[in-house]
Amino acid sequence: MQNVTVDFSQKVGKMKPMHSVNNGPVYKFAVDQRITNIEPYKAAGIPYARNHDASFYATYGGEHIVDVNFIFTDFDADPYDPASYDFTLTDEYLRMIEAGGAKVFYRLGSKIEHWSKKYNTLPPKDFKKWAVVCEHIIKHYCYGWADGYHMDIEYWEIWNEPDLDADDSDHKRCWGGTAKEFYQLFRITLEHLKTTFPELKIGGPACAGLNEKWVRGLFDSLGDIKPDFFSWHIYAETVEKVRVRLRKAREILDSYGLYSTESILNEWNYVKGWTGDEWIYSLKTEKKLKGAAFLASTMLMCQSEPLDNLMFYDARPGGMNSLFCTDMICECLKGYYPFYMFNQLYKLGDQVKTESDDAQIWACAASGDEQNVMLSYYTDDDSAPAKEVKVTFNNVNNPAGVRLEYYCLDEEHDGSLIREEIFTAESFASYITLPLHSTYLLKIVPLG
Repeated sequence: MQNVTVDFSQKVGKMKPMHSVNNGPVYKFAVDQRITNIEPYKAAGIPYARNHDASFYATYGGEHIVDVNFIFTDFDADPYDPASYDFTLTDEYLRMIEAGGAKVFYRLGSKIEHWSKKYNTLPPKDFKKWAVVCEHIIKHYCYGWADGYHMDIEYWEIWNEPDLDADDSDHKRCWGGTAKEFYQLFRITLEHLKTTFPELKIGGPACAGLNEKWVRGLFDSLGDIKPDFFSWHIYAETVEKVRVRLRKAREILDSYGLYSTESILNEWNYVKGWTGDEWIYSLKTEKKLKGAAFLASTMLMCQSEPLDNLMFYDARPGGMNSLFCTDMICECLKGYYPFYMFNQLYKLGDQVKTESDDAQIWACAASGDEQNVMLSYYTDDDSAPAKEVKVTFNNVNNPAGVRLEYYCLDEEHDGSLIREEIFTAESFASYITLPLHSTYLLKIVPLG
């Protein structure tokens, strides 16, 4: 029998936004043919929505939104003139994200371009001018410039995956220049935006992996300029691979004395392989219970690791969206429920000490108005058996008895209540059979 032990008397930190995503809900402010997922999106309590790759999706506004070249459409235009900018559909999209209850995490740059000809991923003709354009996009959304808004957008990310392809590649999907050219763009833009907006968080560059030579080359080029956050990506088939990578990211930052620079993993999902049968298997798995267990287990792991924000890729309708049905976006898939469950911990505020003696069973607990525990059983072995788990609850706030509610995500249940028990002691134990790739939310509700 496996054991999970929770001690509600030992607070170990604050719950962190481990259930952020890329992209917002689907919603039209016009009522024509409105099929929306905005209500479940809000119910999941998603803290941040990064807007990378939003311009792939027509209902958001397609190639008229978010990306710098789609807002500032003529690079020869005057960056100080409001007439040089087309904000209209990006305005609507960011309002959709806010309507869904999330805060915008704004990626400055371009979506990835898999096409044989590149359009918006090429280096800007003038790096300083590009930084000035970014300045005015920020002014529009945060400070009302050009009939704009006063949105609470604190994170501004410079570019996406500039390290994805080598300097000598003939198919550069995110950055068409060299590494040294990108280092120059990043330094110029970072310094300009941090000087102009010291109250905001400016960083990036959403590294495709964690190529240490490339990353150290970036930090070496910055000198005394310190990014407010460092963002990076990993796709994997095991939780352990994600943990190894995030620890490495923190290690690199600390080696430069960047102790206050946040580490943000803002693209991740289950991927066994990027080609052939493994890629097909990955896409199918993401939308099934196994993919949901990978999401739940990774969130639970990251909460206790040196990571500041975790952003799933992708809530935009498409092949890697495992939260909502792509064709009928109002229908939730298995992958939605880990986000909803984790939010039940996140909104309580305080993480409490939780231990698991099984490397495949991940758990986290939080206290506040309630006392909640979430646990998930994940392994990449599709033939693994069910596990018997004893969950011990210590120092429960229990003046008049509590009801322990069991909410289950498995093949038969979508986060639904399946069992209830009453306990009157401050310490007690529960016994659960965990089927492979199942996730539980255990809510301790005071009686009386």
